[in-house]
Amino acid sequence: MKQVTWSHSALKDFEGCPRRYHEVKVLNNYPFQETEATYYGKEFHSAAEHYIKDGTPLPSQFEYAKDTLDALLSKPGRKLCEHKMGLTVDLKPCGFMDRNVWVRGIADLLIIDDDNLTARVVDYKTGNNKYPDMDQLKLMALMVFAHFPHIRRVEGALLFVVKDDIAKASFMVGEAEEYWWDYRERVARIEQAHDSGVWNPKPTPLCGWCPCTDCEYNKKRN
Repeated sequence: MKQVTWSHSALKDFEGCPRRYHEVKVLNNYPFQETEATYYGKEFHSAAEHYIKDGTPLPSQFEYAKDTLDALLSKPGRKLCEHKMGLTVDLKPCGFMDRNVWVRGIADLLIIDDDNLTARVVDYKTGNNKYPDMDQLKLMALMVFAHFPHIRRVEGALLFVVKDDIAKASFMVGEAEEYWWDYRERVARIEQAHDSGVWNPKPTPLCGWCPCTDCEYNKKRN
């Protein structure tokens, strides 16, 4: 069975629609096209990183987030911005771009409190807070446990900066093994698709926004 390298976004893309995943992620038939919303998110992430890391003043359009970022700065622990983590298939820490990397993840902000054996993982969201994806926090917590083995608890937060909202979740190191088995089962479905060559579409009301315009379920099909 083919071993794939995956991330939270790749796994969600596959589970959302295997055909779209294949066309976009595997065949690269539809290159990513930046939108106004994705550009805004990228600029916010960069501004937050430099504010936390070296105190660079926030651009005027992001000053609304200053109090929130200051609150994060006040938390005890080492602040790691845009922290990249990789793990091998046997869950050993490795470089983000190593040839044997199995899963990758980037924490927008990781706060390691060595004294209290705890960590905080924060992911900035500039979009809608209607459907918070807590699965993202779970994977980040699991990767923290692997890269920082002295950490016993991870507090995760999806920080919806524009909506001034937050979604929280807490994870204990003792839960990691069970969670990893679930991820292995989910990733195995991607591996099976690679081996079989079967990438079935999963039509939804969102098909009209899919980049795969050749799909029969896309209303923008020529």
